[in-house]
Amino acid sequence: MYKTICKAIVLIALNLVACSKQSTWNVKDYGAVDDNATVNTIAIQKTIDECAKAGGGTVLIDGDVFVSGTLLLKDNVDLKVTENTTLLGSINPNDYPIVEPFVDATGQFRGQCFIGAIDVKNVSITGKGTIDGHGKMLAPNKVKETLKRLGIEQVKPDLTGLVAKTNNYVNNNIRLSNRPFLVRMVRSENVKLQDIHLRQPAAWTLHFLECNNFVVDGISIYSHANRNNDAIDIDSSTNGVIKNCDIDSGDDAICFKSTSPKPTTDVEVYNCKIKSEWGAIKFGTESMGDFKNITVRDCFVHDTRGGGIKILSADGANAENILIENIKMENVEMPIFIRLCERRLVYRNADRKPTGSITNVVIRNIDATVRDLKDCRLEATTGLFFSGTPNHKLGKISLENIKINLPGGGTTEHAKTVVPENETQYPEFTKLGITPSYGLYARHIENLETKNVVFTVRAGEMRDEVIKINVN
Repeated sequence: MYKTICKAIVLIALNLVACSKQSTWNVKDYGAVDDNATVNTIAIQKTIDECAKAGGGTVLIDGDVFVSGTLLLKDNVDLKVTENTTLLGSINPNDYPIVEPFVDATGQFRGQCFIGAIDVKNVSITGKGTIDGHGKMLAPNKVKETLKRLGIEQVKPDLTGLVAKTNNYVNNNIRLSNRPFLVRMVRSENVKLQDIHLRQPAAWTLHFLECNNFVVDGISIYSHANRNNDAIDIDSSTNGVIKNCDIDSGDDAICFKSTSPKPTTDVEVYNCKIKSEWGAIKFGTESMGDFKNITVRDCFVHDTRGGGIKILSADGANAENILIENIKMENVEMPIFIRLCERRLVYRNADRKPTGSITNVVIRNIDATVRDLKDCRLEATTGLFFSGTPNHKLGKISLENIKINLPGGGTTEHAKTVVPENETQYPEFTKLGITPSYGLYARHIENLETKNVVFTVRAGEMRDEVIKINVN
């Protein structure tokens, strides 16, 4: 009787094992090697494919350093990089095939990425490990050295159908940058990144294009390998949350943009620590689709060379219902810059849009300290700079509880400055130059409301505190 019972128990256990669904796929089981040398693209991609084929689960990257080229996530796959493990980008540019190509505002060809997800659902990247794009080795001079050493030719992309009819890019020419983004999510739904460390991409770090329902929680980004290294780009995407992130970026840090006519809407950003060499919190400049229902709150911006907050509509976007509140800024240049202009660039061969609008913007509870003049790009800086154009005014802008400490240093000559309109130029405050006021310079606005806006200066200042031109 005892033996019969034992046999029955064993059979039941075997049946349970046979029927249980596999939940984790280890890339080492498919041939991946963590020796910081072997290019594991085929092995890791096979692991991802097998996981998705079985209905989904976790693809585990656990070890030392795994080198790979482009990896594409599939439905229901969680790519988990464990703590102290690095997924490192290959230095061979041919290991990054073209994925969903486009030409950006500067005329750079884009379309490569290290980790991608195209037209998928329920994907995630988790774990406390590191994804490193090896970006410095993918700079143009390094790529040439690598190709020569490997004795191979670089695969050239096909630009057919990518160049916009107007072809009025910022630099008026197309450049094959051959710099892959680090993580690129395209037309995907239910996407999550949590706890992961993203490091040194060759171009943008994390790009959401036409995605719906995404969460970025507790990740850290360090992106200084090359120029134009944005941290997080929310591009024509909807229903997202970005929270608890620590960002140190060589270009824009958290950037809402639209490189298609589709809008970026219903996004919330909070509890983030942000450092940037350009714009910490930015809307634009690529801005064909609308920006609507976006909140940024409870963030700390520090050591930022460009603007702390920039809201720009240059290519036809209607930006409205934007709330920015509870932001502390230290050592920043130009705390808040809002600009509507008439550049009207075209992306993805869409039809050119009419000039857009910016309205129903609420900015409140801002405490900002502007960096010293020796560290600024202009000889005299301004706390708040808002401008529409003579034919296209900004709409309603509301400011409340704004405190800005400035370096001062404006001269009597600066006070005589006439700020150019530059309606069709790239919308950057350095291109408009010094303003004749140190606190607020505002022009071409239908409705500007201010309450408890205070400016202090650390040195002598010969300019007016506030200047309003064509403002209601």
